[in-house]
Amino acid sequence: MILVTGATGHLGNAAIQSLLEKGVPANEITALVRDENKATNLKDRGVQIKIGNYNDYHSLKDALHGVDKLFLISSNDVTADTLLQHKNVINAAKENGVQHIVYISQEIKDDEITAIPFVIQIHRATAEYIKETGVVYTIFNDSLYADSIGKFSGETFLENGIFFPAGDGKVPFVPRTDIGEAAAVVLTTPGHDHMTYAITANTAYSFEDISVMLSAITGKEVKYLKPDLDTYSHALINAGVPKEVVGFLGAFATAIKNGEFDTNRSHLEILLGRKPMELKEFLKITYGK
Repeated sequence: MILVTGATGHLGNAAIQSLLEKGVPANEITALVRDENKATNLKDRGVQIKIGNYNDYHSLKDALHGVDKLFLISSNDVTADTLLQHKNVINAAKENGVQHIVYISQEIKDDEITAIPFVIQIHRATAEYIKETGVVYTIFNDSLYADSIGKFSGETFLENGIFFPAGDGKVPFVPRTDIGEAAAVVLTTPGHDHMTYAITANTAYSFEDISVMLSAITGKEVKYLKPDLDTYSHALINAGVPKEVVGFLGAFATAIKNGEFDTNRSHLEILLGRKPMELKEFLKITYGK
């Protein structure tokens, strides 16, 4: 039995879809969800549904009963003690005899010199905790999702331009679908025990590059406005965006500007057995006419 956490989210859904495409029977896949009503499409396909919350150890313990492999997608609850949430899942997995944990972490150049220490420290601490349990693990150090470009760029970026203070920094953006497929490979094939993989695209692009691609795809000019951090922060705060969110986005913009995600490391093509989706193709599928 394979259990996927965050199963109603984009990455969890992508992983389950890839598992099904690889021939894993639906009744051998468990989706961990907080709201069963959001998992109707999975239930209709025969996937097992378990209700669980990262903050509720007993629910996790029940959900992980009989599970052999766990795909642990990190918590996105910024108001919670994320490391404690992760430990709850890991402890419940260990107690139930789970044999293999695949964990989604973050690929970055230097853990010690980063604009997003609040993210990196939790990811690294979680990975170390998994290793300390003695359970077989595979760590995915992911690049930023291609799917996040719209979130970073602003709600009206196709009309008013990309407003994001990332300078000329480049990122090897990866679609969630490719990450989900790579996870399915690791969960269904041997040779990945105690491995850490860089899950990044073959080529890194700046937001200037993205603006050029989008202009060609949409047939209208999509400018990259490239504000400085203070201008960006003030504009978002004046628009009513919570300061915590502004700080979060600004930190990621700074990390991109500093080239932190452009590590020139990747195992994705090897895992997929093909080249990852090119960013231009992803943008065409997402924003093309």
